[in-house]
Amino acid sequence: MEAIVSHKIAIVGTGFVGSTTAFALALSGIAPEIALIDVNAKKAEGEAMDINHGMAFIPPAEVYNGDYSACSGAEIIIITAGANQKPGETRLDLVKKNTAIFKEMVPQLVKYNDKAIYLIVTNPVDILTYVTLKVSGLPSNQVIGSGTVLDSSRFRFLLGKLCGIDPRNVHAYIVGEHGDTEVAAWSLTNVAGSPFTEYCNLCAKGCDRKEKEAIVDEVRNAAYKIIERKTATYYAVALAVRRIVECILRDENSILTVSSLIKGQYGIDDICLSLPSVVGNTGIKRVLEMPLKDDEIALLNKSAMTLKEIASTLEL
Repeated sequence: MEAIVSHKIAIVGTGFVGSTTAFALALSGIAPEIALIDVNAKKAEGEAMDINHGMAFIPPAEVYNGDYSACSGAEIIIITAGANQKPGETRLDLVKKNTAIFKEMVPQLVKYNDKAIYLIVTNPVDILTYVTLKVSGLPSNQVIGSGTVLDSSRFRFLLGKLCGIDPRNVHAYIVGEHGDTEVAAWSLTNVAGSPFTEYCNLCAKGCDRKEKEAIVDEVRNAAYKIIERKTATYYAVALAVRRIVECILRDENSILTVSSLIKGQYGIDDICLSLPSVVGNTGIKRVLEMPLKDDEIALLNKSAMTLKEIASTLEL
């Protein structure tokens, strides 16, 4: 008889994103054990209590709070801890504050668990994924950033809305930085197996260059608009994190635009950013070098240089 696998997840940081992620994972039933860790232990305890009180309505799970030692035995450690992005503040503006937090926090986590896959969600996610990799000393496949998984979902949603079709039938990627220099990979975008440019000829709605630029602008600035209206984004990012967790725990070998250490793809090296990657039970199994157009590669390299310039100031 096949043994039952019981997965454990640890979430570090129980603010808007961390608590919503815990809720999304509890609803999914993917992880029967969820440990919540926060410097504000009362906050973590309150979030655990709140989820537990609805346990009669969802798949059974043990949700509890603890200190750094609670990450022991977890297959995935999700880090959402750090300073929040304020209205008018870019993700990269957060870099100094959150790098300092990570330099203190990550070694504490690794002390209790150096086997887990570390999934970084805190912004600026690409820089902090790189910081985690350098500070932890872990193999690069074990350190993943949520990257542009959410951006790609926003891209698919807007394209689906434009074309009047289910976004799950749109295959499209945002690559590079999760931020202002991110790149829409139009050359890889397809609907029902047809390149987007060809699908446009089949679609009566029409889509000119101006309309495409407006969609990319909407994707790039979505977080700013949401923060302006409600101070934080958390629902969609929690769903994106849940999707990454599912890929890892189920060993799906699914392709997601997570952030990871780039090793020569498109001439980029020694920085973390997002490219379509095969994700499974060992974390990053392979980073794909898809046939992008020359102008997209140029923009991707510009995105990488922006991140490298920031990383070079951090004394890692």
